[in-house]
Amino acid sequence: SLEFLYLGGNFITAIPPELAKLPSLRYLVLCDNKIQSIPPQLAQLHSLRSLSLHNNLLTYLPREILNLVHLDELSLRGNPLVVRFVRDLTYNPPSLQELAGRTVKTRNIPYTPSDLPESLVRYLSLASNCPNPKCGGVYFDSCVRQIKFVDFCGKYRLPLMHYLCSPECSSPFSSASQSSTSQSESDSEDEASVAAHRMQKVLLG
Repeated sequence: SLEFLYLGGNFITAIPPELAKLPSLRYLVLCDNKIQSIPPQLAQLHSLRSLSLHNNLLTYLPREILNLVHLDELSLRGNPLVVRFVRDLTYNPPSLQELAGRTVKTRNIPYTPSDLPESLVRYLSLASNCPNPKCGGVYFDSCVRQIKFVDFCGKYRLPLMHYLCSPECSSPFSSASQSSTSQSESDSEDEASVAAHRMQKVLLG
């Protein structure tokens, strides 16, 4: 039944995903720490009204933050994502197992559980669809972390993290490419129509 949790100024480096198990939490203060990322599980805090993350080491926000439908206040000042945006992130090549799994999934190769080891059948069930509509691929453990800029309230552009199956899929969404600027802006406008009414105040300064 906890509603208010203040953890500011504690040199915290990571937010435990278990915080998502506080369904009544309305105010979460995590300012003045050393936090580098937000676990997507926090999107399960459907009662959350205020989230204070200022003066940390955040370079991006997870896309799942848009699911915080009751969030009225998000404080982000003093984070790297405000003063400089991350554009290029590293990509680890897929393993042989992942390449095999991608081939099975993208080519719709038929199989039954008796055809493959149980561990491989379980692995194939973990495939994630690439969000690039021009790709149609899948990924498992290896993916490209890409920053996509989303317009909040028509005033602030926040970087949200999403995942692509390969570097070749990054160009339609790349905010660093001049040729894709108009595409990125139109995508932001589409998402803003969904997100703007959810975020009444974004405190960046």
